Amino acid sequence: MGRIVGKAQYRDILLGAGLLWATLALVLWPEQAMGAMRDGLKLCGNVIIPSLFPFFVLSSLVVELGMTRYLGRLLEPVMAPLFRVNGCCAAALALGFVGGYPVGARTAIQIYENGQCSRTEAERMLAFCNNSGPAFILGVVGAGVFGSGGLGLLLYLAHLLASLFVGVLFRFYKPGDRPRTRRIQGPQFQTASFSKAFTSSITGALQSTLNICAFVLFFTVFLRILAYAGILTSIAGFLSALLTPLGMDQTWAERLLTGLVEVSSGVSSLTDGTLSGRLSMAAFMLGWAGVSVHCQVLAFLGDSSLPAGTYVLGKLLHGAFSAALAALLFHFIPISSPASFYLAEQTEAIANLDFHRALTLSASAAWGMWLVFLALTVYMVQKNSGKGRRNIV
Repeated sequence: MGRIVGKAQYRDILLGAGLLWATLALVLWPEQAMGAMRDGLKLCGNVIIPSLFPFFVLSSLVVELGMTRYLGRLLEPVMAPLFRVNGCCAAALALGFVGGYPVGARTAIQIYENGQCSRTEAERMLAFCNNSGPAFILGVVGAGVFGSGGLGLLLYLAHLLASLFVGVLFRFYKPGDRPRTRRIQGPQFQTASFSKAFTSSITGALQSTLNICAFVLFFTVFLRILAYAGILTSIAGFLSALLTPLGMDQTWAERLLTGLVEVSSGVSSLTDGTLSGRLSMAAFMLGWAGVSVHCQVLAFLGDSSLPAGTYVLGKLLHGAFSAALAALLFHFIPISSPASFYLAEQTEAIANLDFHRALTLSASAAWGMWLVFLALTVYMVQKNSGKGRRNIV
């Protein structure tokens, strides 16, 4: 089969057959396709655009203005020993934890393209910096799907710990390549080019957000059509037969298959079954992130010449570690504690945010992150200035 697909003529035939089937499916199920498109547009308007656009602007400004160079000197003692990358990469890790996918991956690619990290360091960062944001896990998954802010917190904790485990594991990737922080000369805060950086950040963030929305819309319609055509059920039946030793039936196989393709649809399907099983599968889906998110990251890779292999392997390990950690935390952490009930009350409304509230929340979080980056940069500027004056004296 690999040889057939590898030949151009057969590949074109298969692609043409797939496009013909897709066209026929749209003709046979137009209402379902339009319904899926409306659901996808609602998801983009209420969640994707307000949650990602502010962080895309922030990540571009942090990189373009050279703030990552100052942060690199401050955070190198943490990033180098743990993850074998220079301190500039800390911006990608922090924004990936707060902004959600694919903010971390986009920031890592920008840092590499700006010459602030080596190719190997960028590959290491791509393996673990593309993470889900707290609003999605605590609100949509925790309060919305599981009806518990405590479970959302458990999933987010497992998600973060698994990401860090993957980062520590990938420090052994190409061990001969060391962090290049000491080869970066003279970090500069580029205040003179702020207008250029600001305008390019706005336009680039809008283009990136629209690209992500396009992938979300495509995979939303794609999954809906596969479900109505019965193809999803057939593939899930084959998958459940392979995974029978693990106790996975047809229903769980369909959920897993959906989550492998699109994470939000996958976790939304986890409405019944054992709580421990639902938590483990949700953790795996959140760590894996789905083919839809992977396509978004591949679009950002573009002409960067960075390979996708380490990224995909890192996400697969992230999913596996997240599932194991979620099961372990669920066994040892009491979910019925008062703090969990309080968190559930605070995060329940996040699951059904309208556009205005979601935009306000995301912009506030991005503004808070910007103040943190700015404060750290000012601290490093003053510190370096003090050293310079002492050297002169």
